[in-house]
Amino acid sequence: MRLDLVTIIVDDYDRAIRFFTEALGFELVEDSPSRTNDGRPKRWVVVRPPGAETGILLARADGERQAAAVGDQVAGRVGFFLRVDDFDAAYERMTAAGVEFVTEPRAEPYGRVAVFLDVAGNRWDLLGPAE
Repeated sequence: MRLDLVTIIVDDYDRAIRFFTEALGFELVEDSPSRTNDGRPKRWVVVRPPGAETGILLARADGERQAAAVGDQVAGRVGFFLRVDDFDAAYERMTAAGVEFVTEPRAEPYGRVAVFLDVAGNRWDLLGPAE
């Protein structure tokens, strides 16, 4: 058993793909035409960190309820965690790519951490090894 995908609701597929692939360095695994449950066209878009098994399904908001969840999927908490081997290099690369960090890097017992926002406004922890 394994966790295959998690969903992040976004406003725009292409803007989300650019953020995850260019700013975070993820791979675009799939971008295929698909259909909603009631037959309308949509896309099946999956990104994931290089070498990872679990991916993120980027789902364009469909309707008012989903649009209201964009950027607030976990009620303002950090809901996603990106662990890297070289915290400083990742932080510098992401900052240079325009990723918005909402906290400065700090040391915690579980490692180095800084909170950033994804393209939709969801909070993520960038996590690195403990010092």
